[in-house]
Amino acid sequence: MKPFTYERAKSPAEAAAAAARIDGAKFVAGGTNLLDLMKLQIETPKHLIDVNGLGLDTIEPTSEGGLRIGALVRNTDLAADARVRRDYGLLSRALLAGASGQLRNKATTSGNLLQRTRCPYFYDTNQPCNKRQPGSGCAAIHGVNRQHAVIGASDACIATHPSDMAVAMRTLDAVVETVRPDAQTRAIPIADLHRLPGDTPEIETTLTTGELITSVVLPKPVGGTQIYRKVRDRASYAFALVSVAAIVQRDGTGRVAIGGVAQKPWRVEAAEVEMPRGAKTVTARLLQGAKPAKDNAFKLTLVERTLGAVLADVKG
Repeated sequence: MKPFTYERAKSPAEAAAAAARIDGAKFVAGGTNLLDLMKLQIETPKHLIDVNGLGLDTIEPTSEGGLRIGALVRNTDLAADARVRRDYGLLSRALLAGASGQLRNKATTSGNLLQRTRCPYFYDTNQPCNKRQPGSGCAAIHGVNRQHAVIGASDACIATHPSDMAVAMRTLDAVVETVRPDAQTRAIPIADLHRLPGDTPEIETTLTTGELITSVVLPKPVGGTQIYRKVRDRASYAFALVSVAAIVQRDGTGRVAIGGVAQKPWRVEAAEVEMPRGAKTVTARLLQGAKPAKDNAFKLTLVERTLGAVLADVKG
């Protein structure tokens, strides 16, 4: 691990200003992803800004009937919250599918959204990776790419985003609230938070330098049957080959987002109008234009079958 300096921020605006002022600064909260990457020298921040004391660890109702989730709410507490379990069961189920209890006890809401890919070539510093070292190439494209993206990828990167929670929040139309170094705030629809790789896979979100996530807002509950189905190579502590987050209403209409297929939670609202017609029709529109790699074309069928199982559960 490379040497670094450290400070504890006293306010969100102060933390954002410090991150913009100090070159190579990073925010740290639970540290479940950042510290691992620092040990491998994939992340080498010169300065860490501890945001744990900022009071962003509460879940509060909004005037619109939704919930405002503080950026520092731990995954365990979010999954267990009675309001989340009652009105946003999809989110609770996604969180419980995500990691071990020990990790959920430390991992935060904002950290979960901002965690970096688990692509093995990203983690192996002996391999070229445009996300880790821009311009070096992508070893995954011609390597073992069973876990990788089938849609939204590019010639520079075929990694996937690992978050289960983000897939659920995309289905729920969450909004991410932030503060910038000049103390100005903004609200970012979660659909616009994560970027596809294009030619700059090292730029993973639309956050600007020093911008700090302060909360995530869930809109008023939409009801319906909410299901999160995760398909993985082993029963626990594994990232999704494919995951399906779905909300289905009594008339068969609904919403669906997919994980494990792209560098962001994948949702195509135009595909959702086909929900009453079944999984095959939805999947065809949802994954239109997909370009699987040599080892992962099976994911296209897996999405259809997983969504089919979810819709069968709703009917059953």
